[in-house]
Amino acid sequence: MEKLPAQMTVVGISKPGGPEVLVPESRPVPSPGPGEILIRIAAAGVNRPDVAQRSGSYPPPPGASDLPGLEVAGEVAAVGAGSTRHKIGDKVMSLVAGGGYAQYCIAQDAQAMAVPPALSMQEAGATPETLMTVWHNVFERGGLKPGETLLIHGGSSGIGTMAIQLAKAFGSKVIVTVGSKDKADACLKLGADRAINYKTEDFVTEVKTATDGAGVQLILDMVGGDYIERNYEAAAVDGRIVQIAVLGGPKATVNFAKLMVKRLHHTGSTLRPRSNADKAAMVAAIEAKVMPLLRQGRIKPLMDSTFPLEKAADAHRRMESSEHIGKIVLTV
Repeated sequence: MEKLPAQMTVVGISKPGGPEVLVPESRPVPSPGPGEILIRIAAAGVNRPDVAQRSGSYPPPPGASDLPGLEVAGEVAAVGAGSTRHKIGDKVMSLVAGGGYAQYCIAQDAQAMAVPPALSMQEAGATPETLMTVWHNVFERGGLKPGETLLIHGGSSGIGTMAIQLAKAFGSKVIVTVGSKDKADACLKLGADRAINYKTEDFVTEVKTATDGAGVQLILDMVGGDYIERNYEAAAVDGRIVQIAVLGGPKATVNFAKLMVKRLHHTGSTLRPRSNADKAAMVAAIEAKVMPLLRQGRIKPLMDSTFPLEKAADAHRRMESSEHIGKIVLTV
């Protein structure tokens, strides 16, 4: 076994603020505890929660690293006591509760997945967070079935582009909302049946037209705000709405009579604070149901851009411009 370095480069948050507060620093390489593995990182995904954490509005859960970064891919460099799923040298990708913006990162053995040969390490680093978010919210919470129609707000985001592919792979129809023609084209190319430009079209009207007035069975919403009431309009009778973020604001004025008349379900979740047991169960389901599609190359993250770890601030600027289509990744 090779000797690990004592120190590593990480990108920390010097104080809450804009992208410029992301500063490279040196820290000790952590040691994996029971049930943990240490990953030598090749790539780390950049996600909206990282931006929220950097700006001071999304503190890490108790016990998690204070470094941003919720998904990584790389090689297993060390294993803790009782970690039997992965061994030193294995190529893995994993959800982590924090610490991804670094050369090494601790992950739970039960949450790490073998990197399928069809994925590059950069693609692998862009996969776990979106894959688990989409699987849990669209299929486990949302119960999407073949033949149903899914409406995805933010269709060209990392989560949106993964949700399009998964929903289509499992036999559903997909409508997305996007903010530009380039984003619409990207979503249609991935398999979306209809892309609505929310800047020039009213999504409620367009959804009703596309579904012969019936509305959609499932809505994946990361906007919140005034979209909440409009989602109730766009949903079919017995429709489900799953809230995964509130980029448009956490509060809304809503006519709840619509909820009763249409028998709607409105649920939501966040991934980061979930227990390790919950996350391990999601990974087990994904390995059974989705991994075959990844191995066949039928599903892979749509990549927007890569930045070296030290340029994490530029990666955040790219994300906050909202011009990206697909995933932004840091390479180590």
